[in-house]
Amino acid sequence: MPTKILVWDVPTRVFHWSLAVSFFGAFLTADSERLRDVHVVLGYTAFGLIAFRVIWGLIGTRYARFSSFVQGPAAVFAYLKSLLIMRPQHYVGHNPIGGWVIVALLAMGLLSGVTGYTSYSEIGGEWLEELHEGAAEVMLNLVFLHIAGVVVSSLLHRENLVRAMFSGFKRGDTTQAIRHPHWFIGGTLLTGVLAYWTGIL
Repeated sequence: MPTKILVWDVPTRVFHWSLAVSFFGAFLTADSERLRDVHVVLGYTAFGLIAFRVIWGLIGTRYARFSSFVQGPAAVFAYLKSLLIMRPQHYVGHNPIGGWVIVALLAMGLLSGVTGYTSYSEIGGEWLEELHEGAAEVMLNLVFLHIAGVVVSSLLHRENLVRAMFSGFKRGDTTQAIRHPHWFIGGTLLTGVLAYWTGIL
């Protein structure tokens, strides 16, 4: 029988919500000269968080690793087919479509961060500034796609995926659970973000 199991470790959850705050904050302050410094700080925070997530995607826990959710076209089409026939395949971690959306989000976030730095430092000219704005727009659309996917998946599988990303727990077999929540790494990541925001670093 399915039971409550730990799926999302603390660093993954801290990354997720910190990036959400940083990205939306940076996007909302992008056109304000008065809040330019806030925009830059939040943009750098997002870039740093994404850099961490790339590393954690290689060495992190089972469902945080790219190898667990970056799958080939066959898996993506099989999942799409399961949705169309109203028999959605269930994944403890990210489904194949969600996995590729996450990869695209990380890629656009890195591009936005690099071009944001060059624009702020007045390196490369106007085309990099336009590329920065374009990458941010694409990232925003991917975020909305991600949110839509979460809502649809929550309804189809009758599980609250938003709550799971807060608590770390989903329903599954005990053999599918991760063993360590990694509180220290997650706490260190959150402390670093808050310290940067308050000017301690």
